[in-house]
Amino acid sequence: MRKLVVSEFLSLDGVMEDPGGAEGSAHGGWSMPYWHEEIGQVKFDELVAADALLLGRITYEGFAAAWPGRTDEAGFADRMNGIAKYVVSTTLHDAAWSNSHIIRDDVAGQIAALKAQEGQDILVAGSGLLTQTLIANNLVDEFRLLVYPIALGEGKRLFGAGAYAPLSLIEGRAIPNGVMLLRYAPAK
Repeated sequence: MRKLVVSEFLSLDGVMEDPGGAEGSAHGGWSMPYWHEEIGQVKFDELVAADALLLGRITYEGFAAAWPGRTDEAGFADRMNGIAKYVVSTTLHDAAWSNSHIIRDDVAGQIAALKAQEGQDILVAGSGLLTQTLIANNLVDEFRLLVYPIALGEGKRLFGAGAYAPLSLIEGRAIPNGVMLLRYAPAK
């Protein structure tokens, strides 16, 4: 059985919206001043530990626009472009980015079936609405959160109103720039 890992950039007040600035939100790009090579290593390690990405439509479209033309010596771009991608959407008609598949209905059932397969982790990045659906259906095995020392006061949050998700800390580690890596599993 595969593990479903939700990996997010979060502000101190739980906002996950537009950390890189690509969406053009009021506070977009808030993670960029805190970049550190350890963050890059965390992201690289989690991608290598996965053999599938699970994305909502907006995140998928952003990644599909950005990654196909990229290269790097470490092989991160090659991995992003080659890995199996599952995009959850009722409105996306074409998923042309290499090795992409659309999940249109029975989202919880299809994701549970993906988790039941043999393989490496299934990695979720961004994808706020999808992540909230995964939480509501008890499909998340681990939350991997990079929490930034900034409060935004507004924006899309990881845990929506009414979300109930008791968690157990797996790891907490400070990154030299003030960012915290926090890994949680659902409490048993």
